[in-house]
Amino acid sequence: MRLRNRPWAKPLIEENPQYVVTSPEEFKGKWDTRFEKEAPLFIEIGMGKGQFIVEMAKQHPENNYIGMELQTVATGYALKKQLENKLPNLQLVRANGAALTEYFEKDEVDGIYLNFSDPWPKKRQAKRRLTYPTFLKQYQSVMKKQGHIEFKTDNRGLFEYSIVSMNNFGMEFDQIWLDLHATPDLTDNVLTEYEEKFRKKGPIYKLEAHFK
Repeated sequence: MRLRNRPWAKPLIEENPQYVVTSPEEFKGKWDTRFEKEAPLFIEIGMGKGQFIVEMAKQHPENNYIGMELQTVATGYALKKQLENKLPNLQLVRANGAALTEYFEKDEVDGIYLNFSDPWPKKRQAKRRLTYPTFLKQYQSVMKKQGHIEFKTDNRGLFEYSIVSMNNFGMEFDQIWLDLHATPDLTDNVLTEYEEKFRKKGPIYKLEAHFK
């Protein structure tokens, strides 16, 4: 979802290079230098306004997190949250998630989150879906062998497509939820802004998977 332009967003990003990376290729293979300490590295591709990745960094200080977002305004909102919290294990990246292999070395990443990605519903748009094989190939390259992908959406069509795409790519599924918020023992789910708003309007689908 494209956000309305906010004139403050770009200057705010430029004023806080300690929290926002705009040239991620410069840190390929050395992302640990952006954090207070070396730790497992997790990425959210398409972080939106940053609620999920900020909360993950709060709850898991033993890990390092990167929130990646193409939209300047969304990155600006996420940065506001980070400025409030000043989390030493969180970095924001304003860049296109389609170029992960330009930003990360092989086996540099421990896990990837895909939350409520654009479904690109038309058949001709399939290559833009974040679970299309070309994206999966990049995830496989940058992620450690034991790493996992977590994917959430409220779009049934995208969810079904993603299961088929991942299966055909040779991935293994650890768990699949057809109605996440109806799960009786749901205790560690971190909400995105979108999920918080729309979870009562229909089921939230989720899967966890890894490469063989």
